[in-house]
Amino acid sequence: MIRSIVIAASVAALGAAPALAADLPYETPAGEYAAPASGFTWSGAYVGAQAGYGWAKANNRQGRDTKPSGAIVGGYAGYNHQFDASPVVVGVETDVNYNDGSDRKVTAATRIRNEQQWSGATRAKVGYAYDRYLAYGAAGVAYSGQKVSGRVGADRGSDDKTAVGYTVGAGVEGAVTDNVTARLEYRYTDYGTDKYRIGGSREKTDVTENRVMGGVAYKFGSAW
Repeated sequence: MIRSIVIAASVAALGAAPALAADLPYETPAGEYAAPASGFTWSGAYVGAQAGYGWAKANNRQGRDTKPSGAIVGGYAGYNHQFDASPVVVGVETDVNYNDGSDRKVTAATRIRNEQQWSGATRAKVGYAYDRYLAYGAAGVAYSGQKVSGRVGADRGSDDKTAVGYTVGAGVEGAVTDNVTARLEYRYTDYGTDKYRIGGSREKTDVTENRVMGGVAYKFGSAW
């Protein structure tokens, strides 16, 4: 009788074991990335609009420096790829913006005005994702429509060029929905040195800029 009871209890315990094991919590081993429960991925193409403010400095010849700072409004587009079962996100992005930054320096013999008319950049991105949040860094080539005008002695005139340099920055982004993201980022840009003709004179100018931008984008599906 006792032997029968023991055998029956053992069989019942063995039958319950799989069910109990299924209810036990699973801990991800150290160093293993846990895929987001929502299944959200940062992979896919996107387009967006952005706005912000840039603090620029134009280093002109003979100390006639200006600070052509102002508002920036534009758009951007790119593509991100998040590796399977990994928080690593890589991508590429390009943007074009309208700038209204301008400033001038007036002395007894000269008047120099620097203007930023437009700007853009093409950048590579590397980021770390945690579910619907992404922190990233970006770097690439930058370009801008620059204009220098004024008077140097008896010479008067203006000249504009497309300045080309580099840009580096970082940002944070969050997915508001599966298809809408919002972000905030900082960039430092050096547009290099160019020479501008003002009448019969030449003005050598080096422009650098710091900017803070906010943006909202629509993200297409990863298979798009």
